[in-house]
Amino acid sequence: MTTATGEITPERAAVAGALPPMPRRRRNRRKLVPTIVWAVVLTILTFLVLYPLVWLIFATFKPSSEFGSNPGLIPDNPTIENFIKVAEGIGGTPLWRFFANSLIIASLAVVGTIVSSAMAAYAFARIQFKGVAVFFTAMIGTLLLPFHVLIIPQYILFQKIGLVDTYVPLLIGRFLATEAFFVFLMVQFIRQLPREMEEAARIDGAGHIRIFTSIIVPLIRPALITSAIFAFIWTWNDFLGPLLYITTPEKYPLPIALRLYNDATSTSDFGATVAVSMLALVPILIFFIVFQRFLVQGVATQGLKG
Repeated sequence: MTTATGEITPERAAVAGALPPMPRRRRNRRKLVPTIVWAVVLTILTFLVLYPLVWLIFATFKPSSEFGSNPGLIPDNPTIENFIKVAEGIGGTPLWRFFANSLIIASLAVVGTIVSSAMAAYAFARIQFKGVAVFFTAMIGTLLLPFHVLIIPQYILFQKIGLVDTYVPLLIGRFLATEAFFVFLMVQFIRQLPREMEEAARIDGAGHIRIFTSIIVPLIRPALITSAIFAFIWTWNDFLGPLLYITTPEKYPLPIALRLYNDATSTSDFGATVAVSMLALVPILIFFIVFQRFLVQGVATQGLKG
C-alpha cells in the first residue's frame, strides 16, 4: 500500500521485503551465548586434563616429608633437593645411564617398527599372492590376542637361547612386523594411493623395491611418522617387558629405574620419584610437539578407504 504522496507504507515494505534486515548486533548476541558456554566447558575440561601434569610439576619441588601432610598443589617449603638426588643417580648408576638405555631401546624400536611394518604393508596392499587375504586376516586377529598369553612361552624361548638380560627380546619383534596396528595403518594409507604412478614406474622398468622406496615411502610419510610417535611413546613407557627380561641394574630403562626409588621393603623417596617422573616426560613431550601435526594428519586420514 502507498499513501497519497506515493510513499511506501510499512505494511507494503514488509510484504515486498524492503524492510531493513535484523540488526547484526542482535544476531551476534544470539551466537555469543553458545560460544561462551562452549568456552567455559572446554576450559573446565582442559583444566581437568592438565591438572595431573600441573600437580606433577609443582610436586617436584616438595620435600618427601610433605607428600603425606600436604596434599595441596603448592609446596609449603619449596626445594630443589629432589633434582639433586636424582642427578646423583641410585644404586651406583647415574641417571643419564637410565636415560641412555631408554633412548637406545626406543630409537631401535622406532626404526624396526617403521621399516618392517612398511614393508609388510606394501606386500599386503600391492603384491598379489596366494592366501594374502587369509594372512592379512590372521594378522589383524593378533590384535585380539592378549599380550599376557604370550609372556610365559616367549620368556621360556628367550631363556633357552640365552637372550635374557639383553635388549633382543624387547626389539626382535619390532624388526619382524609383529605390531599389527602399525601394519594395518600403513596398509590403509597405501590402498588410498592411485596405482597410475606405480604402473608408469613399471613401464620404465622399476621393480617392487624401486617402487617401494621411491614412490610408496614418500607418499605414506604421515603414516610413518604416526607409527614412529606411537612406537616411541609405547616403548619409552614400557615397564613389563624390561621387568621380565632385564636383570642388570646398569641396563635398566627409566620405567624400571623409577621402581628403585620406591622399595616396598624400605623407605620410599617420593620426592625423587616425582622428579624422575617429570624428567621422563620431557622427551615424550618434545617428540610429540615436534611431530603432532603429522600425528593428527595420519590418524584423521587412515581408514577412509580400502
